[in-house]
Amino acid sequence: MSETETELVGVDAAPGDDLEDHGVAANVRSYLIGLALAAGLTIGSFWVAHNGGLIYTPGVPMALAALAVAQMGVHLAFFLHITTGPDNTNNVLALAFGALIVGIVIAGSLWIMYHLNANMMAPAGMTDMRMQ
Repeated sequence: MSETETELVGVDAAPGDDLEDHGVAANVRSYLIGLALAAGLTIGSFWVAHNGGLIYTPGVPMALAALAVAQMGVHLAFFLHITTGPDNTNNVLALAFGALIVGIVIAGSLWIMYHLNANMMAPAGMTDMRMQ
């Protein structure tokens, strides 16, 4: 191993992080790899949604969820350069807070819609009334 590689052993870094001064070509290559992976995962999810033949039909939502999580990982690693290193603590906390807010908004919206649906339904006898 070279001297530079020896210094980098044990360093937590995302695939797109610049630990050395690589130059523009290495940065572009990293972004192109991320773009290719993201495009491949997008095409894969469209293919899973369109052709359910390879996957058991009730498993399609789980396959789409797995592809979505994989795509989020690609975006976080290659484009946002999120790692678990100590220098990325603020980025990870901001990401976790954003996920918390999105979760609260989605859960609250579903809760409100469920209760509105349950409380605004017409009584069973009112729906069958006929004019005479």
